[in-house]
Amino acid sequence: MRIVCLGSGNVATHMALAFKSTGAEFLQIWSKTLNHAEVLAVQTGARATDNLKEIDRNADIYIIAVKDDAIAEIAGTLNGVAGLIVHTSGATSIDVFKSAEIKHFGVLYPLQTFSKSKAVDFSKIPLCIEAGTAESQVLLKGIAKAISPLIYEVSSADRKLLHLAAVFACNFTNHLYHLGQEILEQSQLSFDLLRPLILETAEKVQTALPYDVQTGPAVRDDKQTLEKHLELLQDMPELAEIYKTLSKSIKKTYL
Repeated sequence: MRIVCLGSGNVATHMALAFKSTGAEFLQIWSKTLNHAEVLAVQTGARATDNLKEIDRNADIYIIAVKDDAIAEIAGTLNGVAGLIVHTSGATSIDVFKSAEIKHFGVLYPLQTFSKSKAVDFSKIPLCIEAGTAESQVLLKGIAKAISPLIYEVSSADRKLLHLAAVFACNFTNHLYHLGQEILEQSQLSFDLLRPLILETAEKVQTALPYDVQTGPAVRDDKQTLEKHLELLQDMPELAEIYKTLSKSIKKTYL
């Protein structure tokens, strides 16, 4: 399998390394920043370029792993290629390809958070796929199975909802970790104190639904504790608003 990867960020890097580990041949890595392309090219044995006009036209699959607003432009430069062209976005419809003259196209969306500094095991990552034709769907499923057994056929409409749910479950949650860290730093307390709590919370929902394991003052309607917390946040109005909004949501859910 010959691959061209368009992008060199977190998703592009981890997906490229996953396919490389299966023996796939990387022809090229493109990035708008050449030295970024060169880093991933070295890791995959590919050629690096920052020129879309130089993209190799002979690959079996083209993986577009870039910011959502750049997908259509890049897809448009691949008009007429015979290989399968996929993007990796959770929030972008498969229709982004329909304005281009592309025969085989689809979506290969890995439902995971990625950072270049941390390795991931793709065999444990759900891959959500969608293709423009039945033929492309069969091809894409075979390609996806090379790196993960967890393959789900998900439409663009459902994938957008899945991506939204992931933002709540992952991105917002991580931001709340950061806000917790800021609160601790006011008294020079270490974030390490919260790590076991964070881990236990995450482990609980591996075997139970979040609704069934909610804890804290809001679910108990502990008015005294809620008031004390808001007093502590008097000089942090933005955090106070977040605290009130989340507490209100929890109380509305349970009370």
